[in-house]
Amino acid sequence: MSIINVDVMLTKRKMTVTELAERVGFTMVNVSMIKTCKVKALKMTTLNKLCEALECQPGDILEYQKGVYDE
Repeated sequence: MSIINVDVMLTKRKMTVTELAERVGFTMVNVSMIKTCKVKALKMTTLNKLCEALECQPGDILEYQKGVYDE
């Protein structure tokens, strides 16, 4: 299962969820859902906005771990 490491990047960038939400133009709820892996899908445009705001590559945010969050 793919996991989303937005929380790791926020820590590395010393950025709050509020600041990230403002930079990407999303609500706090949406950013929190992404951060906690509560989303079923992630659009490429969303990934691009997150990468731009966090100054990182998609691989810094997305990670595959077998067995994590499997239903």
